[in-house]
Amino acid sequence: MSYPSSQIPYAPPPVERRLPEWFKVPAPGNEGYLDLKRRFRDSKLHTVCEEAACPNIGECWGRKTATFMILGDTCTRACSYCNVKTGWPGTLDVGEPMRLAQTVQEMGLKYAVITSVDRDDLPDGGAGIFAQSIRLIHRFAPDCKVEVLIGDFAGSRDSLKLVMDAMPEVLNHNIETVRRVFVKVRAKGDYGRSLELLRLAREMRPDVPTKSGMMVGLGETRDELLETMGDLRSAGVDLLTIGQYLRPTKNHHPLIRFYHPDDFKKLADEGLKMGFKHVASGPLVRSSYHADEQHEAATGPEVRRMSNAAASPVAED
Repeated sequence: MSYPSSQIPYAPPPVERRLPEWFKVPAPGNEGYLDLKRRFRDSKLHTVCEEAACPNIGECWGRKTATFMILGDTCTRACSYCNVKTGWPGTLDVGEPMRLAQTVQEMGLKYAVITSVDRDDLPDGGAGIFAQSIRLIHRFAPDCKVEVLIGDFAGSRDSLKLVMDAMPEVLNHNIETVRRVFVKVRAKGDYGRSLELLRLAREMRPDVPTKSGMMVGLGETRDELLETMGDLRSAGVDLLTIGQYLRPTKNHHPLIRFYHPDDFKKLADEGLKMGFKHVASGPLVRSSYHADEQHEAATGPEVRRMSNAAASPVAED
């Protein structure tokens, strides 16, 4: 059963539904994917592509692109939609930034996305490792642009400044969902704190595009989505991604609704009307999907307003 977008109930439907037809493609396994997988194993690096079970892993790794996940593979938070394991991470790997920079250099990347688990156990939330990673990539691979997808650093302005002073090309922090649902799925986060981080990032470095991402299908209404998009624009956010939430396991937050590709197109159009410089909106869009294209749209000689509603489908489980 589907619901009008303005009347979507929060309670999950009683029956699990199969993926719609537009999600189905062959499972990953091409030569590029396998080669990249070997490289990551040899460098002892983690990727969010694997840890978060990203549906685009086959396409992106086949194109020799990936999102690196630093600060280990164990998160100190337990968001109910996320497939990354949680717990107490333990020791900090201080050699990780150097291995990351060398791997980026060896792969000849022109655009690297760096994200991380949340590290509430560290005084700076891991900001120092982010900053060192950015600087080393710029040193070892000067033609490579760096986008960082950071957590909220528990609201620390000093931690955010560490990252911004390292001069990333894009600062990304995902709001993930609307205010009402936020409190249900991100118990250790804070909607207002995330908006403030994005506002501060723009204040510290007006020349650096800011970016955020949202999932749909968690129980939000269309009006709430538009309200959140407006909140992001008010915080100065330039770039936006919107994708379908897919429930990793039955222990995670229930999937309330599948959005049709046409719904994503309408959301993209609304975002462009609000003034976002680029809106990537589609069923399988994730925050780092074609991130280089978003950066180009925000910083190119002719800043374009684009809608990238088409996204690659995902392999069936």
